[in-house]
Amino acid sequence: MSERVYLYDSTLRDGAQARGVDFTVADKVAIAKELDKLGIDYIEGGWPGANPNDDAFFAEPPTLAKTRLSAFGMTRRSGRSAENDPGLSMLLESGAGAICLVGKSWDKQVKSALGVSNAENIRMIGESIAHIVKNKREALYDAEHFFDGYKANPEFAMSCLKAAFDSGARWIVLCDTNGGSLPFEVEEIVAHVAKQIPGKNLGVHCHNDTENAVANSLSAVRAGVRQVQGTINGIGERCGNANLISIIPNLMLKMGFSTGVSKDKLTQLTHVSHMLDERLNRASNTHAPFVGTAAFAHKGGLHVSAMAKDSTSYEHIQPELVGNHRTILVSDKAGKSNILDRLKQFNIAVKPDDDRVGELVSEVKQREKQGYAYEGAEASFELLAKRLLGTVPEYFEVVSFRVIGERRHNAKGKLVNTSEATIKLLIDGEEVMTVAEGNGPVNSLDGALRKALVKHYPIVKDIQLTDYKVRILTPKDGTKAITRVMIESQDSKGKVWNTIGVSANVIDASFNALHDSVTYKLMGSK
Repeated sequence: MSERVYLYDSTLRDGAQARGVDFTVADKVAIAKELDKLGIDYIEGGWPGANPNDDAFFAEPPTLAKTRLSAFGMTRRSGRSAENDPGLSMLLESGAGAICLVGKSWDKQVKSALGVSNAENIRMIGESIAHIVKNKREALYDAEHFFDGYKANPEFAMSCLKAAFDSGARWIVLCDTNGGSLPFEVEEIVAHVAKQIPGKNLGVHCHNDTENAVANSLSAVRAGVRQVQGTINGIGERCGNANLISIIPNLMLKMGFSTGVSKDKLTQLTHVSHMLDERLNRASNTHAPFVGTAAFAHKGGLHVSAMAKDSTSYEHIQPELVGNHRTILVSDKAGKSNILDRLKQFNIAVKPDDDRVGELVSEVKQREKQGYAYEGAEASFELLAKRLLGTVPEYFEVVSFRVIGERRHNAKGKLVNTSEATIKLLIDGEEVMTVAEGNGPVNSLDGALRKALVKHYPIVKDIQLTDYKVRILTPKDGTKAITRVMIESQDSKGKVWNTIGVSANVIDASFNALHDSVTYKLMGSK
């Protein structure tokens, strides 16, 4: 049986440090659930007490089937006991099963940042870890700036690690905090550490400032560590963190280690990567290793002609192993296997040689050119497929809709904005017209649509719009740009689904996403 490496994801905290990243509580919950389904061993939910979003997340944490939720914090403050440190108390009150404490391991930082003696720093580490263990939580110690500290004063750096280990820490995590180390340095230093602390208790946490975070992480595993920390797509402060999306397949497919991610779940890697980008409302990296749309793309020339005889010479793995697919840019068959895989996920039975599969591939490609991105809008993709297969009833027909926006001063001289939507539907041969006001055009449209449907389909009252994102797809066109709208909806049972709409008219794009959201709910209620 292959040796086990544990995966610790810090996207919800480290990733939130990245420029332009701002997770909502809903984002954090959705991402955590996806990571749980993937098979990640630990998910760091954030730092309790650091900000309202993290507090709200831990107040109502998602139910996780396999993953252990971890809370991040720091060792006790100087001059306080661990029992009376408010930071440690908040970590314990978070209810997280694992607690990761960061502490200094570089004597320079102890003096300049903490202003305490080396001896006091070691006591802070040991007493804090012991307090966590005493309260029956799994303790992790993040040795901040460890590699720099080891290079400067190996004896002191090791003393910090031993203080945590001797106090009961399950994991001692070696951090390359400023991302300046190189693979050969990491491997050599970790090998020395592993002689004093067992590799089964060692982890690594690398930043990407020299573009070596993935290589450093894999080098650390070669030298003995058995936990790797990182983020999805490598997002993080400055140049980012170690990218788990690259680390996981390298560990499993290249180095022969097992992880909490099964081979079946590994096929969800591309989906998880793209899901995060859609959550952040940004374009995925086309050329990202393993999961990018160009990762297994081949253009005309010698490679294409040779692919038919021997694809393994031109691709380092089978794309399907990580949920991606080969694309021959001059072929109309590209993407068929990926579509079939996705149909299987939705329990849509269709034979591979069914002509409608080819039609669906062409339709998806055409829509993607227009700006649709179905990785983050699975409900819209399922509807698209079932509509083409003829399995979606026509619950209602949209005859027309109109939205009027007004900005004016009311009788009290206060500036107000109002929106009114009128919609005309055909339901079971009956023409229904309703009018609704709302806080903006989308809200008024949503209200008018539900008002028109509720008599025939009372279940629409159970739909709640929980997130709304607009992305400009052609920024050079200015106010005439094509827009993409992503809507997240939820019902009273906690089911969440995402839909998409694309148009040069943001209201039209919004309505298309709303239309799919309602239709998806109606389809699921039958």
